[in-house]
Amino acid sequence: MKIEDLVGEYTIIGTNQDDESHNYIGTLSLNLNANKRIVAHWTINQSQQQTGTGFFKNNILVINFKYVGEDQNIYKGVAVYQCISKDILDGFWSEKHGNPLYLGEERCFRVKSKSITLN
Repeated sequence: MKIEDLVGEYTIIGTNQDDESHNYIGTLSLNLNANKRIVAHWTINQSQQQTGTGFFKNNILVINFKYVGEDQNIYKGVAVYQCISKDILDGFWSEKHGNPLYLGEERCFRVKSKSITLN
């Protein structure tokens, strides 16, 4: 698999980095910058925006991310995905100030675009 194969839109399901495993859903958009590094944008539960940059090697995608919390503080962390295929990413993540006893988990599924045939 090549890094270009990962570019696209994904739906995500995940659990937070806590002892109660709070679930969430959202979207993940992956693009490439001029240096062929991943540029990521998450929307969690239709409201929380997160951004990140990362790299890809041996079917492993690593993204350093950040977001502004409800308390207006900036939170940072890292997400690591095993690229099962170009359509399925299986990952885990941790925030710098999250509960160190737990990891968040996330599974991403590529959104297939529907093509329209015109006659």
